[in-house]
This record gives sequence, structure tokens and C-alpha cells, in this order.
Amino acid sequence: MEWLAAPDYWLASWLFERLLAAIYVVAFLNAAQQFPALLGENGLLPAPRLLAAAHFRELPSLFHLHYSDRFVRALAYSCALIAVALLMGLPQSGPTWMAMATWFVLWAAYLSIVNVGQTFYAFGWESLLLETGFLAIFLGNATLPPPTPILWLLRWLLFRMEFGAGMIKIRHDPCWRDLTCLYYHHETQPLPNPLSWYFHHLPKWMHRMEVRGNHVFQLVVPFGLFLPQPVAGIAALLIVIHQLWLILSGNFAWLNWLTLAVAVVAFDNTELHLVLPLTIPPSEAAPLAYTVMLIASTLLLLVMSYWPARNLLRREQAMNSTYNPLHLVNSYGAFGSITRERNELAVEGTLDREVTPQTVWQEYAFKAKPGDPARWPAQVAPYHLRLDWLMWFAALSPAYAEAWLMPLVVKLLENDRPTLRLLRHAPFPDVRPEYIRISLYRYRFTTPRERRESRECWVRRRVGTYLAPVRLTPMPPQLVTSN
Repeated sequence: MEWLAAPDYWLASWLFERLLAAIYVVAFLNAAQQFPALLGENGLLPAPRLLAAAHFRELPSLFHLHYSDRFVRALAYSCALIAVALLMGLPQSGPTWMAMATWFVLWAAYLSIVNVGQTFYAFGWESLLLETGFLAIFLGNATLPPPTPILWLLRWLLFRMEFGAGMIKIRHDPCWRDLTCLYYHHETQPLPNPLSWYFHHLPKWMHRMEVRGNHVFQLVVPFGLFLPQPVAGIAALLIVIHQLWLILSGNFAWLNWLTLAVAVVAFDNTELHLVLPLTIPPSEAAPLAYTVMLIASTLLLLVMSYWPARNLLRREQAMNSTYNPLHLVNSYGAFGSITRERNELAVEGTLDREVTPQTVWQEYAFKAKPGDPARWPAQVAPYHLRLDWLMWFAALSPAYAEAWLMPLVVKLLENDRPTLRLLRHAPFPDVRPEYIRISLYRYRFTTPRERRESRECWVRRRVGTYLAPVRLTPMPPQLVTSN
């Protein structure tokens, strides 16, 4: 069936697979290094507890068969190595079934992690990676021309990501309509990066231009993806430029990198050959079994696309929603609301046995979230520091931290080693603190003049107590608030 093949997009498929494999490497390394402390047997939100209460139909996961922290690490590191093999093109050089099976293993393993990840994996880019990874299963091997249905489904995915993000902005916060959102966003985003200070201090007319550009890139340009070349390639190029701008201005895990990877599929061989002068191999006929699976999967995904398509048209548009436990077709969006002021939580401990006005509190330092005003923001994306991100949400409202914040405090009072490894610095590495408290601070970027004088990035002032001092009683261990 020649109509199913798109040999003119062989280079796009080749590059897309390498970019996706690289993101899988990051995602699985992230899980190996953080999952046990956050969600392991003794984690903040233990996954075994969830597995005991949920049925496989509700939360499909390999961990229903067996769970241990060692197994999670082994699975994650093994899948990272498999992703490296895909990055090198090794499975793709074999038969079609081998390439498909390899992509399927990564998708199934990551689905297993996300479905038990609870709050720590409740981010839109998790569903995005799963939906993209599922489509990659059907790209075939290196000798098959890319399948036209999968290329169009990837464009449909990209359209939903971009147009959905644009619509949720227009429908929600009025600052997107009056063009003022970026007066605040670079300063108040979850994890600023090393350039965010400079973006924040751009002239206001440039911030308004940024918002106008965002509306064009997300509400107009995506329609070009469905038009013939060279219009589709131009639309993809504009989306790539927009994503690179976002990468420069903040830390959003692999969201922008994965969006960029999906945009690649809209470039044909002629366009990509200008920057990727690879020799295109001769094409082989697709096996019948592969063709049948391709057509069946395409029809299934088209039917399932009803729900996200309807969501795009609804006034009450949902952001980052999945409609099935396999995360096959999802809704996306980001920053429908922009915070105007930055609140931060400072977790502090003391060795004093009694809390008095003279008690000296020492602060725990996180790897990327703002803490010490003199410390410049770090570049961590495409890596994802899950605890740092959720601390930003916790500062917005205690409701966001109801499930995991007090378990975190308990772990710090116990000086739990896996938990401490999630942090950059613990003030009491060898002894348990007597008390932990959480202070609420208001942060803002320094002005250029303040920065020249103080050499600091942030100005902060304490605005209140988020959590009163608490300690652990010896027998039985439980939290007690200081009088």
C-alpha cells in the first residue's frame, strides 16, 4: 500500500527518533535517581500503598506483578540503556518487529512509572512523552519509509499541544489578552533559569511583543502544519524557534525539547537535507502484520481523538488531562494563569531542644528552587527536579502539598538519607534536627542597580509562617507542634 508510505520524510523520522530516544534517556535516569525517595517503599507517597488499593485496569503498571525499589532502579537504568541503543540506531537496523518491540518496552516501562507516580508525575509532559512514545512504536525500522498515518498523527499531536496551550491562555488569565503576562512570568515561573533574570528585565514593550508572538505561534501557526510543503515546514520552523526561545527563558523539564522533536516530523527530506546531509537508504515493502497493526492503531487513535478535540472547543477547557489509563490521546496546556508575586517556602531546622525567640534556624537548600538570594538560578532542563517543582506549587496553596509535605518534614526530622539526597544541602548532615519549621518568603528579582551593589539575584522578605515548628516524639514517633 504505497499511500501508507512517506519516503519524502525519512530524514524527519530519523531525527525524530533520535531526539525522542534522548528524552527517554533523561526520563529514565530521572526515575532511577528520584523515584525511590519520592515514591518508593519508604518514600513520601509510597507506590506500594497505591498498588495495593488500585486494580490493574485502573492503573496499568508492571509493578502490579512485583514492586521493590531495587526493581524500579534496575528497570529505569535498563530502559535508559535501551534508549541509548535507539539513539545509536541499533534496534532500527534490525527487523521491523525488533524496532517496534524496543519502542514498546520503553513505552510500557514509562507508563508503569507514571501510573504509580501520583502527584510527583502529574505533569503534562509525562502524558506527552507517553503519547509520543506510543506513536513511535509504529515507525518501523530503518529500511521502511515512515508511515504517513503516524506522521499525520504526530502533527495532530503537535497541533493539540500548541493550539491547546494558546486557547487556555486566551480563555483564562486576562493578562494574556492585555499583553502584560510576561511582566511577571519570567520572575514567577516555577524554576527560573540563568537567563530568566535578563528576560525579566527586558523593556515592557518587548514583553508585550513576546505575548503577541506567543499568540501567533500557538493560535495561528499550528494550522499551517496541515498545509502542503513548504508551508508545513515553515510552520514547523516557527514552532521550533518558539520552543528554543522558551528553552532559553526557563526550566520546563523536557516539555519544550519534546515539542521540538515532534515538530521535526513536518520537515521533508529537501528541507532537512540542508542541515542533515545523510544518505537515504532504499525502501522495502512493509510486512503485512505491520501494516495491519498500523491501520488498526491509527483508527483507534482517531476515534479516541474525539475527547481532546472536544476539549479544545469547550469554554471550560481542561489543561493537561488524560482520557484513558494508557495516556494514548491527551489534552495539553500551560500557564492558563500567571502569578503576579513569587512566594517561596524556606524549610528550616534547629538543634535547639526548646524553641525560643533566640533559636537559630538553619535553612535546607534545594537543588534549583530559589533559596539563598545570592545563588543564581540553575539550568536543569531537560532534567526534572520533581520536589523543587512541587515546592513552588506548595507555596501557592497548602492544598497542593497536603499529601506529601508533612511526610517530607518527617523524613527531614529523621535525617533520612534518600530524602536528603534530593536536596543540595542539609544543615545537619550527621545529626537529627530537633525541630523543623517552614517560613513563607516573598521573592523578587533584584533590579540592575541592586544587583551591581549586592551581586545578588533575588531580594526576599519573610511574610509569615507556613508551618509552625514541629518535632518528633520518641515513642511512638509522631509530629508535635511547638508551644
